[in-house]
Amino acid sequence: MAIHPIDYRYGTPEMKSVWGEENRFRCIVAAEVALAQAEATCGVIPADAAATIKQCAGEATLARANEIEAEINHDMMAVVKAVTEVCGDAGRWIHFGATSNDILDTATGLQMKAAIDLIEEKLQRLLAVLLRRSEETKNLVCVARTHGQHGVPTTYGLRFAIWASEVGRHIERLREIRPRVAVGQLTGAVGTQAALGTKGLEVQPAMMEYLGLTAVDVSNQVISRDRYAEYVLFLANMATTLDKIGVEIRSLQRTELAEVEEAFGKKQVGSSTMPHKRNPIKSEQVCGLARIVRAMVEPSLQNNTLWDERDLTNSSCERVVFPEASVLADHILNVMTGVLDRLNIREENIRKNLDLLHGVNLAESVMIELTKRGLGRQDAHEAVRVASMTALAEKRNIAGVLEENPKVAAVLSSEEIAALLNPDNYIGTAVEQVERVVAKLRPLAA
Repeated sequence: MAIHPIDYRYGTPEMKSVWGEENRFRCIVAAEVALAQAEATCGVIPADAAATIKQCAGEATLARANEIEAEINHDMMAVVKAVTEVCGDAGRWIHFGATSNDILDTATGLQMKAAIDLIEEKLQRLLAVLLRRSEETKNLVCVARTHGQHGVPTTYGLRFAIWASEVGRHIERLREIRPRVAVGQLTGAVGTQAALGTKGLEVQPAMMEYLGLTAVDVSNQVISRDRYAEYVLFLANMATTLDKIGVEIRSLQRTELAEVEEAFGKKQVGSSTMPHKRNPIKSEQVCGLARIVRAMVEPSLQNNTLWDERDLTNSSCERVVFPEASVLADHILNVMTGVLDRLNIREENIRKNLDLLHGVNLAESVMIELTKRGLGRQDAHEAVRVASMTALAEKRNIAGVLEENPKVAAVLSSEEIAALLNPDNYIGTAVEQVERVVAKLRPLAA
């Protein structure tokens, strides 16, 4: 019976597969095989034994390991015994010189590597969508809002470019943390490599090279959990970017604004009782699940505070944190990419909202020009501020109010005032900034 929504509602098949029980088992077996191969290369165990282990270990099954674990109540030894059973005489060399977490943490490294690869690929796809939307809307002028109030104009292209820039940094961060997170170890009980003697320093890098992982420089019985905390912190940071985008889409889709709208299927139902509803449910899902991903940060940090050379408090916690944070972060990344790819942009409402204040939100444009024409900056600010408040209070176009001010009229004609209050004339370098961001980030996109 499915209980967790990840089982039946959230998550992509590929990320679920990475953290599934079967793949976890296969990663553990792969680590044992790599250990045998490395030990044979370094002259620790017979080469023919390593060859047999490599050939036969894949025949071990999760079902058999679970049967053994039910008897002995030790998950790692259950796998060791299951692999030993299928390797004949060579099985006596399985797990030689290793402790449980050498294999378990190395298996986690393989899973982390696979998860990071998936997330990077999807971030690149999201970036490609954002860059495309940036280019499509680089000249689409809209009202900007600060404190929820109308400010001077911006462009939709600049909004998309800002999000694209943030996603680009996430790709860079992910690439930076990969060698710190996709790691493995072979250090034995409490980290001294005593069971392998002087060969330990040779076996560990050879084993990790075989697996395509980074070898730890030093560890005790477990890999230090700051590495995994960094991974979860990354997921939380990425999820927060998706949350931020979702919040903006939800805000802009409000009936009073209606500037954008999530794609709505022909037969899609918005409400069980209000047939007219077209709700931004995908963006809301992203925002909701981002909270869960961020909630995984605290336990991940606490998992690094283990007793002495190790304890087991991290283990049960990580069985929840790693798959849940990874699957949900990957899921909302996938969802938000789809939302942005198919986002409807309603230009008629964008223009209506831009003109809503009849030029009052272009007050800065007039103030700057008045200063250029000889008024002191503070005097210009006060003149335009008073005109703005009058226009709002009397529900008038600010142009007429400004024309009535002798100081303004002395230096600006009616035509010049109208040009200064035209939002299309006051977007600064927004288009150039978009073009620069697109050119810079294009190589990172899928």
